[in-house]
Amino acid sequence: MQLFIKNMVCSRCKMVVKEELLRFGLHPTSIELGEVFISEELGAGEKADLNGRLQSFGFELIDDKKSRLIEKIKNLIVEITQQSGYPLTTTLSEHLSRNLHHDYHYLSHLFSEVEGTTIEKYFISQKIEKVKELLKYDELSLSEIADKLGYSSVAYLSNQFKKQTGLTPSFYKSLRNNTRRNIEEL
Repeated sequence: MQLFIKNMVCSRCKMVVKEELLRFGLHPTSIELGEVFISEELGAGEKADLNGRLQSFGFELIDDKKSRLIEKIKNLIVEITQQSGYPLTTTLSEHLSRNLHHDYHYLSHLFSEVEGTTIEKYFISQKIEKVKELLKYDELSLSEIADKLGYSSVAYLSNQFKKQTGLTPSFYKSLRNNTRRNIEEL
């Protein structure tokens, strides 16, 4: 049986979901971001119980097709910005269309309708959170961060960062309480 789970955005999320599935007596055969395959079939009551357990960790079972597609879009964007060897070799629209087997205009309209923001704005907010993380670690220069995240220049990264946060990257880096947002809050 295939389950779709909202807010699975990292390898730790996959680990927590796996542990909860095992505690629930289920046998996962595959766990990916936002998607789990289990050996068992679940009834409505069992799904509700499992959903309650998952919600205590910030996750949620998704049943409708549109919500699943939105979650897949988010997971692909998180994977691009947070986990993979960035930058993309194609445009974001081509990448999403190819991986989700839907026309980008459909994906974009659906995302905007449900989330109240565009895919592009969501992508930018994910990239800015990654920039904040990298600035906080202080291991890479701004130029290296720009390159790593696929920005055409440090100036473009700085301008986008300032539009999103109201701060320059260097001022943000100098703050002691530079706060980041959780991925699932974006």
